[in-house]
Amino acid sequence: MNAASCCLLKLIACNNSKIGTYAKLVDDRNGTAYSNGNIFFSTQSALDVKILRVADELQTHSMPVIEHCYREFLRHNHDPEERDYPDPADQIREVLIHGHYMSVKDIEIRLGYDLTDFQGRPEVFQIEALHKKQRDTCGDV
Repeated sequence: MNAASCCLLKLIACNNSKIGTYAKLVDDRNGTAYSNGNIFFSTQSALDVKILRVADELQTHSMPVIEHCYREFLRHNHDPEERDYPDPADQIREVLIHGHYMSVKDIEIRLGYDLTDFQGRPEVFQIEALHKKQRDTCGDV
């Protein structure tokens, strides 16, 4: 695992133990993927299960980052007069999803986002409308 990957894992609050576990998985995968005589997994599905488990752990670690990103998107993109795209679906797709390289799992986290942080703010109705549009647009993932 390279230094950039380690930095990314640190950013999403992975400790050195977890980073070591993930680095070992990469090494195991590399040993399995290349014909060197080492057999770490008896089947491809065993390797897939381990990779999916780690992917789920990483998704859990990245949840606060995704929620922060979404909160900032709502905060700065609620006004159709000031955002890049007047149509909320275009703004969601281009600025939020494509602009932040969001995955299907990231979208699932956003669908459950709690808007209570915005209660009492004058733009709450526009934020709620944008959030509703995001749920309507992305709810079928």
